[in-house]
Amino acid sequence: MKTKDTIKFPNISKKLGLGMGMDLPWGQEVGFVSTNHGDSITPKMKIFFNSYKDEFNYLFFAFQPKNRNFLKAEEYFEGYDSLFAEVPNIEARAFHQTILNMGAMEDYQKDQIIDFTNKIVERYDIKWIVEDLGLWSIKGKSVPFPLPPYLTDEGLQACIDNINVYKEGINVPISVEFPGFTEGTNFFIGSMNGFDFFQKLVEETNVPVTLDIGHILSYQWLIGNTHEKMFDGLEKLPFDNCFEFHLSGCQIIKGKFRDLHHGILLDEQIDLLEYLLPKCPNLKAITYEDPQYTDEGILIPKSQKNYQRMKEIVSKWEKQ
Repeated sequence: MKTKDTIKFPNISKKLGLGMGMDLPWGQEVGFVSTNHGDSITPKMKIFFNSYKDEFNYLFFAFQPKNRNFLKAEEYFEGYDSLFAEVPNIEARAFHQTILNMGAMEDYQKDQIIDFTNKIVERYDIKWIVEDLGLWSIKGKSVPFPLPPYLTDEGLQACIDNINVYKEGINVPISVEFPGFTEGTNFFIGSMNGFDFFQKLVEETNVPVTLDIGHILSYQWLIGNTHEKMFDGLEKLPFDNCFEFHLSGCQIIKGKFRDLHHGILLDEQIDLLEYLLPKCPNLKAITYEDPQYTDEGILIPKSQKNYQRMKEIVSKWEKQ
């Protein structure tokens, strides 16, 4: 592992505590809407923010294309302006940039992506970029959900090369997220152990990392490390580089781990959060991703119990 002082962490001096992460598509009930009056977040989102904006300290939003024919940052400014107008007091903003495609092995044009990203970074004072390490498209064709990278030596080198280009070109740090391995909804190619793969990548690039707790558990379930064995092998993860945790709604169905983003956290996610917290000395942010809520802007009943457990754990961690 390279020395800690070479890790380009986001410029955050203190623990941010609990944040919110949101996937915001265009034209759906939650996300952005275009009308004769311009682009804005949906009314349901405004009601939710009115209820919960004081419960989280930072916000990341995930890029969803408004127009698939071209990539122009100015087309998104009005919608993103409306988003941040609803949460003026948050301490930091981050951008989940879903088009970096860091797992791709083929050459692809990155200059336009870098330019677009830097314009978003500058306008909204984005503190960091986060992106799953994986395949979001293959040879220009989008996949319905991100696939893990090719778990081969060639796949590893391709990830390293792609990350280094983005490290050089994007004006804020990129936190690379451990990929999801949900059995039955995606697949992977290659035989390298996923934790070994991620550790080697971080050793070579020394990037900050995001550990999505659902993604970690999805991999553990896939390789047979279920229930009491879910902590096996985690010592391979690059804890010193860990800047952020993600938690999103997951479910175990007939023994298979499902990363559903339905807002309901599993007990196993809370247990793993408590286990990992003392192992990550440079952790600054813990994100509750894709909350689900009623038309009245209140988190759905089934999510309430573990949302409160998560809040209590984060609050205790902040004070340490």
